[in-house]
Amino acid sequence: MGSRSFGRLLAGLGLAWLGLVAIPTLPLGGEPASADSEEYPIYDRVVEAKFLTSETGLVLIRRMTATTVGPSEVAFTRKFFDENQFFDGRLPAALLADFLLKVTKPSKLDPRFRFGVRYRLVTEFEDGGLEETRTPALGRVRPVQPLGNRLMLEFSRVAFTPRADQALVYVGNYRPDGTGAGFLVWLARQGPGWAILDSEVVWSAVPERER
Repeated sequence: MGSRSFGRLLAGLGLAWLGLVAIPTLPLGGEPASADSEEYPIYDRVVEAKFLTSETGLVLIRRMTATTVGPSEVAFTRKFFDENQFFDGRLPAALLADFLLKVTKPSKLDPRFRFGVRYRLVTEFEDGGLEETRTPALGRVRPVQPLGNRLMLEFSRVAFTPRADQALVYVGNYRPDGTGAGFLVWLARQGPGWAILDSEVVWSAVPERER
């Protein structure tokens, strides 16, 4: 798996848009649109492959999708991708363009995840506010562990190529002690499912004593 240091990310703090991006308008009533149904298999695949362990008892998921990179809230822009050369610049142009369009504004996530562990959609991780809690009715559901063994994740919208044979998503993994990391995950369709082609670390936070 390729990676880039957090220091390199900080260099992007002063980045500005290189060109205008059309921002879709909100639906009537001002409510954010929901993520599309075809995005949830990608979320499930990434959670199962990258984050779940036998000790995971609960997954907290931010209800609104991410439009910026981690705690420093750097915007996803084409210049940000160009300067960091994620995946050595190998992302298909159409895939990157779809990603940059979809992260211009937040969308709402619905309780449609099926990764086999209890999860909760929350406004913020620290407020404890319960919006939705689901336990997927799957035969491979793991036994519920103590709630201290939890994940705290945020997702961007999922981008697709025009043929929907490749996908790109950002996921942030936060921990109660303030540490964590964020990843870009690149996937390709494999039969009825999805395989992870590669992933990149786009930010990381370490304990104070290790800095």
